[in-house]
Amino acid sequence: MSREKLPNSRLNETQEFDRDGIHITMTVGFYKTGEVGEVFLNADRSNSMLDVLMSDAAILASLALQHGVPLRTITHALKRDKFGIASSPIGAALDRISTPEVL
Repeated sequence: MSREKLPNSRLNETQEFDRDGIHITMTVGFYKTGEVGEVFLNADRSNSMLDVLMSDAAILASLALQHGVPLRTITHALKRDKFGIASSPIGAALDRISTPEVL
């Protein structure tokens, strides 16, 4: 499967949210079709281990999206608690993206 890179100039949206006492900034980049093509995450504790792990997880999710993996497949694969709530910051972010009224 080949990678479909996003154009250099693209629509994006940034939002902030809190998860488990962590303030997270998320930026989502879109293809011209409106489909999500990339995700960036940063924690409020810049360059902390958590910030690095969140950023790396977002890069991996972005690469999967650019290689044609549906957003729903990615969100379904991530760990959830007994109530179905995403257990990780990347899971929470992708859930926010996959719910159109949130963005």
